[in-house]
Amino acid sequence: MRSDETSPGTPGPLSPRFTENARFHRGICLTRTQTWDENTRENLLRAKNTVLIASLVITVFFVSASLAAQFSRFRFETHDTTGMAWFKGNTHTHTLESDGDSPPEEVATWYKENGYDFLVLSDHNVLTNPAILSHIVDETFILIPGEEVTSSFEDSSVHINGININTLVIPQTAETLVGTIQKNVDAIREVEGAPHINHPNFGWSFGAEELAQVENNRLLEIYNGHPAVHNNGGGDALGLEAIWDYLLTRGKRIYGIAVDDAHDFQTIGRDHSNPGRGWVTVRARSLDAYEIVTHLEEGLFYASTGVDLDDIRVSDRRLEIRIRQRGNFKYLTRFIGAGGKVLSETPENPAVFELRGPEVYVRAVVYDSGGWRAWVQPVFTVSN
Repeated sequence: MRSDETSPGTPGPLSPRFTENARFHRGICLTRTQTWDENTRENLLRAKNTVLIASLVITVFFVSASLAAQFSRFRFETHDTTGMAWFKGNTHTHTLESDGDSPPEEVATWYKENGYDFLVLSDHNVLTNPAILSHIVDETFILIPGEEVTSSFEDSSVHINGININTLVIPQTAETLVGTIQKNVDAIREVEGAPHINHPNFGWSFGAEELAQVENNRLLEIYNGHPAVHNNGGGDALGLEAIWDYLLTRGKRIYGIAVDDAHDFQTIGRDHSNPGRGWVTVRARSLDAYEIVTHLEEGLFYASTGVDLDDIRVSDRRLEIRIRQRGNFKYLTRFIGAGGKVLSETPENPAVFELRGPEVYVRAVVYDSGGWRAWVQPVFTVSN
């Protein structure tokens, strides 16, 4: 065999055309391979993103389920209010027995004729026996015995009403301001009365820090109609509502009352302490002094300067306020939680709040377009 011949099974030299065709086909193969690689990469990325999204959805689902389970553990405390009616009253007013300008009979008559169901005559360190006014009392109007126990510590006034007391309470003093407040609260409790602490900002006497240390008191004036009590605070002093939230946020079970602290029945004016400026409306099954005062201390009431409510309904996770419509007045309701934080607000009537988280408490203020307001008492939450 010549050296330039090839054996039958041995490939010979490739022709230029064959080589070119092979290069061409390889090019086609390379292009297809590159296209496949890019498609594969896109599919892999798409699959990876799908897995990540699915993982995120699952995580969000379980976190949401966990939070929902956690939040569902909380509900509002509720009371059985079946068969209860609303009774309007004032727990702080004065007569000629102390520093008022009118005799007890005239004062009591004013409240009865102006649609009140009950009244506490709370003269300074004087207990007026309701029996002497028995001719005014009937099935539509009662007098609850009371006294404004009036003490002091240094320059601070300490005025605490004792309501439904059975005997005169002697004012108490102590070596500290907090001690003085506490001793007078205790003295009222000792005679089976209910204390309520009056106008902390009167004379800038004491504030939130002192009140946070007082025990066994359930009622605090958050509105007082006297022109010199500084309901809204001033300077570095908190207003009465802010003091209330301070105490509630720190775990105090305390309810806010509105009073007129009336002294002046003969002269009417902005600079006078007139009747009818603040009141409470209490839920009870009967117009009975003991039941009225007990329900005050349980928070079964609202306080007002002019807004009337038809109903307050509380279920496990819902607080509903039904406002009595007055003419063409408009209303705004704010639901407030710990620290005084506004949780929501609405112009609707009824005003509704749905419990969605572990709030410590929820209270409400209803404002009307005339400048009046009503305070709905805090509803506390408990875990299931």
